[in-house]
Amino acid sequence: MDVKQAEKADSRRIKQNVLVLLVNRVGIYFVIALLLIAGAVVAPGKYFTVANIRATIQAISLLGMVTVGMAFVTYSANYADMSAPMTIAFSGMISVATIWLGFWPSVVCGVLAGSALGAVNGIMVGKFRAHPIIWTMAFNFVMSGIVRWIWSGTQIYPDVIAKNNAGAVDMFYAISRSSFLGMPISVIVMLALFVIGYIVLGYTRFGNQLKVVGSNYAVAKLSGINVVRSIVLVYVINAVCASIAGIFLASLSKTGAYYTGDGYDFRAVTSVLLGGMTLAGGTGSMAGVFGGVVTIGMLSNIMNLIGIPTFNQWLVQGLVFLFIVWLNTNSARKLGRG
Repeated sequence: MDVKQAEKADSRRIKQNVLVLLVNRVGIYFVIALLLIAGAVVAPGKYFTVANIRATIQAISLLGMVTVGMAFVTYSANYADMSAPMTIAFSGMISVATIWLGFWPSVVCGVLAGSALGAVNGIMVGKFRAHPIIWTMAFNFVMSGIVRWIWSGTQIYPDVIAKNNAGAVDMFYAISRSSFLGMPISVIVMLALFVIGYIVLGYTRFGNQLKVVGSNYAVAKLSGINVVRSIVLVYVINAVCASIAGIFLASLSKTGAYYTGDGYDFRAVTSVLLGGMTLAGGTGSMAGVFGGVVTIGMLSNIMNLIGIPTFNQWLVQGLVFLFIVWLNTNSARKLGRG
């Protein structure tokens, strides 16, 4: 069989879904351009105001932090981390519970607590080959029960816990409300995480190895890549990003609560898939994922401006998620990877 016959015989790549190609190759930024036009049409005089743009950017910052970590999980062909909500909540509550130690110690404790959850996920999925969706979803329920048992299902408050350390409490509240050179701290942190993620995935040995792991697990093992270590690191990175978002959420609400991370898992996955990564793993970039986050933020902003109720917004976002998952699954099947 010559080369031309081989190409004709293997036509899977030619059959890839056109809409997936549009997102992957034309770019999610084309969708963003359409949303800019739609926003100007449905909310003239409101959409392009400085206040609205600033509010939109700040609103997506926490989702962006979570999405950076989720992108690593998806890129490694482990679909998604469904325990992200409790990682967010647990890290925030640990940070609040340790605020009496001081601001920075509480932040470190929160990140370490979340990272520990990520390590558990990584070991179970990477070493023991637990199904990533089933395991992380079950782990989320387990952690929800543990957290509610520890704090009796109640909220905890920094100012109550750190009565003798008002300075630490003030700093804790300030991180979600302060700006540097006119840009909110949360946005700066989100952008920093995206830049780091972009460099790691695109320009490091670990990123290259992760691409092989995500593209073909068996080949990665045969090529000498420490697959278990790679997957554990992926889940730890994801947990660190979720933990940072959890601390910002606790700061913003001035509360540590078990429910603060609800919904971030599905929105993060939606952003990742909108940005061009696929559930099959090994494809996409952080630049596209950032576009996915912006798209979700703009869509929510437009719905707010035209007065769509919150529950209806969840319906729209859920339909977007289901549609994108269908596109990814359909494309992967046609490529012989589903």
